[in-house]
Amino acid sequence: MKTVEIKAPEVTQAGSGQPTQVPLKTSSRWLLAGLAAAVATLGAVIYTGIHERAHAATNLGIRTERAAVPTVNVVLPTPGSVSQEIVLPGNTEPFNDTPIYARTNGYLKRWYVDIGAHVSEGQLLAEIDTPEIDQQLEQARADLKNAQANEQLAQITATRWQNLLKSNSVSKQETDQAVQDLSARQASVDSMAANVHRLEELQSFEKVYAPFAGVITARNTDIGALINAGAGGVPQELFHMAAVNKLRVYVAVPEIDSQAAQNGAKAALTFDEYPGESFQGTIVRDSDSIDLASRTLNVEVDIENAQGRIKTGAYALVHLKLPQATHATAQSLTVPANTLLFRSEGLRVGLVRDGRAELVPITIGRDFGSTVEVVAGLLPTDRVIVNPSDSLTSGNPVQVSTPQAGGLK
Repeated sequence: MKTVEIKAPEVTQAGSGQPTQVPLKTSSRWLLAGLAAAVATLGAVIYTGIHERAHAATNLGIRTERAAVPTVNVVLPTPGSVSQEIVLPGNTEPFNDTPIYARTNGYLKRWYVDIGAHVSEGQLLAEIDTPEIDQQLEQARADLKNAQANEQLAQITATRWQNLLKSNSVSKQETDQAVQDLSARQASVDSMAANVHRLEELQSFEKVYAPFAGVITARNTDIGALINAGAGGVPQELFHMAAVNKLRVYVAVPEIDSQAAQNGAKAALTFDEYPGESFQGTIVRDSDSIDLASRTLNVEVDIENAQGRIKTGAYALVHLKLPQATHATAQSLTVPANTLLFRSEGLRVGLVRDGRAELVPITIGRDFGSTVEVVAGLLPTDRVIVNPSDSLTSGNPVQVSTPQAGGLK
């Protein structure tokens, strides 16, 4: 075997022109330095990856914990009452409302008005054909004439007998009989005349007139229909009328606010069909007694309706001004109704204090519908949870969104 000798590379020195050999130890050092740099770079990459994964895991845990904490909206209570009036529901009713019946039997001959027709007092509504009444009236008039003829004959006879009695030509007994016969004939005439008058009144009911000015709200008959006045049967309603020039609105006022219903006071009325428009009414009377079942006072509000814009039976909101004495005190607060929690232990609201929920009992005053008055249990700086969950309990951690200062509108 031959031995191979490895020579170091020759390097020419500057200016000498003679080659120089480089030692092997210098080449090794460069190789080790490169390996060390590669290891350091690889370590840095591994460390950076491990650090980023740890940081991501930490952020995920934080986000998970935050997601587990519910976010709630809060409002700040509004000092005092949001309104110096109460708004109560009511229904409009006509000032006069009546069914129209017939007072005589027969058949409907003709009708002149239909639903929605505005009629004046005394206007002809319908005609009824009453042949039986007509015949009875003719017979009664004939009987009256017969009775009147008999009365005249009795009058002549009684006068004659009285003259003969003066000369003692007839007995007093016969004269008294003639006089009494005259009285009987006169009574018969009066009876026949009354019967004729009765039948004439029935005949006058062939024409049906409007009892007052108003509008026809129903027509329940037609031409040829049999009309029963109620003798031996149930009377049939021909028309239904309502006086709509003035309307009544009955309102159930809570006992606590009954002082707001003073006779003669004005009350504003609003209707869904006229948004943004208010109608003026007047409190005219009340029942002067509290209903034991509802603890309310029945109040009547009248409203003029000459133009007929408001329909009977319409749903109305009646705005009653509260007297100064019943206004909320300076210590009272108002919160939305959707902040209340109805629990078995009583009425509660949820507050946010130090990042946790706290249920506190409250005492409410008047109910304004969308808001309620709180007279005890809250401070103006309390952050009240809106739409609290039924499962909310004291001590639960919560996140709060931006408070809605003065959130009661």
